[in-house]
Amino acid sequence: MLRLLFPGLTADPTRGAELFDWVTRRAREEHWYIAGGVPDTIDGRFAMLSTIAALVLVRIERDGDSGNQLAAALTERFVEVMEAEHREIGIGDPTLGKTVRKLVGSLARRLDLWRRAVRVNGWESATLESVYGGAEISLVAAAHTAAALRELWHGLESAPLDSIAKGRVG
Repeated sequence: MLRLLFPGLTADPTRGAELFDWVTRRAREEHWYIAGGVPDTIDGRFAMLSTIAALVLVRIERDGDSGNQLAAALTERFVEVMEAEHREIGIGDPTLGKTVRKLVGSLARRLDLWRRAVRVNGWESATLESVYGGAEISLVAAAHTAAALRELWHGLESAPLDSIAKGRVG
């Protein structure tokens, strides 16, 4: 039914899948959880996934309409995966919509945070807020994560949009 109402948004269920898979692989890298001290929990993994997704969105929105189309595809895939994952852990229909809206809102807040951080070179404070949520963390772990996110950003900055769309970034 949604495909009939919104063909531009839901015409291709695989749209954004390669990029989302790349984001997911990056968010699952062990160094975030070991050297970076990110809690290896559902919340910690979500923080990494949404932080990396937000950085990708900041980068691709710079490419105008083509970037905006890819951003919509990535966001749609994010919503689809969050819904499926939360169904798997037992969240049912009465609360699922509210839960997914909360997760998308969290991604949107991170997107705004990283837009500012990239513009003013505020990696450390953005990392503390986006990844750790203000929790106590060692300076060494936070520095590792901020440096790794900055490196990821530089790879995104230098990659062409078509490579990013296919999940082929540095």
